[in-house]
Amino acid sequence: MKRIFLTLAIVLLAAGSLFAQLPPDSVLRRYAAGMLMVGFKGDSVTEDCDAARYVRDLHVGAIVLFDIDVTGDATLGSRNITSKERLTRMTAQLQAWADYPLLIATDQEGGKVARLKPQYGFLPTVTAEYLGTTDNEDTTRYYASRLAREMCESGVNVNLAPVVDVLNHDCAAVGHYLRCFSTDTQVIARHAGWFIDECHRQGVLCTLKHFPGHGNAIDDSHYGFVDVTNGWTPAELEPFKALIDAGKADLIMTAHLFNRNIDDEYPATLSKKTLTDLLRDEMGYDGVIVTDDLYMQAIRNNYSIPTALELAINAGADLICVGNNISTGFEADRPFKLVDMIVTSVKEGRIPWSRLQESHERIMKLTGKP
Repeated sequence: MKRIFLTLAIVLLAAGSLFAQLPPDSVLRRYAAGMLMVGFKGDSVTEDCDAARYVRDLHVGAIVLFDIDVTGDATLGSRNITSKERLTRMTAQLQAWADYPLLIATDQEGGKVARLKPQYGFLPTVTAEYLGTTDNEDTTRYYASRLAREMCESGVNVNLAPVVDVLNHDCAAVGHYLRCFSTDTQVIARHAGWFIDECHRQGVLCTLKHFPGHGNAIDDSHYGFVDVTNGWTPAELEPFKALIDAGKADLIMTAHLFNRNIDDEYPATLSKKTLTDLLRDEMGYDGVIVTDDLYMQAIRNNYSIPTALELAINAGADLICVGNNISTGFEADRPFKLVDMIVTSVKEGRIPWSRLQESHERIMKLTGKP
């Protein structure tokens, strides 16, 4: 009987110690919100708009901007980006609301994936495949430099680029749109490095995508489960590793791909074996890991959002992307609900508080804040 009481006392003390270590709710919510990269509707902002609530009131870590509203009529200029002047004014207001270094991101890869388009007054861009095929350092630096300069002038400080996947034109989401530099991993790493150098010269951070390699994925994870086990090769890690070793990996974006070569249970975004064991421990990356959009159907069709959040954060993700701009629809209060989910998971012991602290430290280091 004494042993039973002693065991019970130890359990209760351990539980009490766990909860005693948690900060106040206000701190928990601030750290949870800091792990979100969210999107909103509109090319201007007002004191009572969603963007104001996300940045000023909730303190999200990052905003992601689009030019086409997929949840609406999907026409050019139907979302956030309609002109350089309006974009610059909007990003300045977002930063004014933030009492912290706010990350403002968009996909400006060049060519077919470019949110800052000539239709809105920006300079034309070229595809990654064009640059890789031309294979000229001056050409890549020239196009990357002017692309980055326009991002900087518009107040966008994170480029969700470059793509460092291997080129395969049969890949519906990547290769088909000429988003890859080459089939040669050394060419990929070389051009991606030059692209990143020019972005850095303009104060724009870059995001390597899509880890651990999306190039040989024939299906599109926007629309459902994608298994790359039979097509993927370890060589697809080489551009990531080269850029990590060169100190050029600001952020790395995960892919929602199932790859039995690495993890036979979870897709990469939710896989600790992929994000912690492989990317962090084996490949030596200690920067920010950002997920692809958590509401893409590859995730949402197979996991509840609370479960996906827990798995992604415990796997090692630091920023959870929820662009609110895919076929699953827009929901204005979604970021607030996600913060609630994260806080509940921490309080109930399913996500360690230390994981939020680790991510906060990485994000603060990324933004240059001590």
